Amino acid sequence: MTDIIHLPGIGNSGRRHWHSCWEADDPSIRRFAPACWDEPDLSDWIAALEHAVRAARTPPVLVAHSLACLLVAHWHRVSDRPIAGAVLVAVPDPASPVFPAQAAGFADIPRMRFRFPSLIVASTDDPYGSLPYVRRQAEHWGSALTVIGAAGHINGQSGLGDWPDGRALLRDFVARVQGGTGVTRA
Repeated sequence: MTDIIHLPGIGNSGRRHWHSCWEADDPSIRRFAPACWDEPDLSDWIAALEHAVRAARTPPVLVAHSLACLLVAHWHRVSDRPIAGAVLVAVPDPASPVFPAQAAGFADIPRMRFRFPSLIVASTDDPYGSLPYVRRQAEHWGSALTVIGAAGHINGQSGLGDWPDGRALLRDFVARVQGGTGVTRA
């Protein structure tokens, strides 16, 4: 069984967010725990992610949302801890006018190719990250890209609830990385 670690974005994931729904259904999914969700500090978030990965029984799959997608890129630059892969949902653009000012420390995003398989899941109408921006990030990181249509920021306000299609994407991703077939770029 592959360990799953949820990495919510700024403000954490509320009860209507798919992260919370999935955790309620599967108590084996763990959530990383930075010191502060609302005033994110990059060093603290990297340390919290490092701690969560070290605590995993097996190389985990990271499931990041929003700001935590940028965290994965920063963590990758400074850690050599093995992970099975990462699913990055709703990658935000720090140059977007709606990017939170308190997250400015995450803005200088590493562009190096990830050493692990990754999948970016994007929406056609995400106010925090346009498709051209997300496509560039997929190129930089070597990530496969799945565009799910108009789903806003793919969060609790998107009305996705349990987001069964997202669960299916995660199951497929986990099966591919466990089977050693990797994830092909779309």
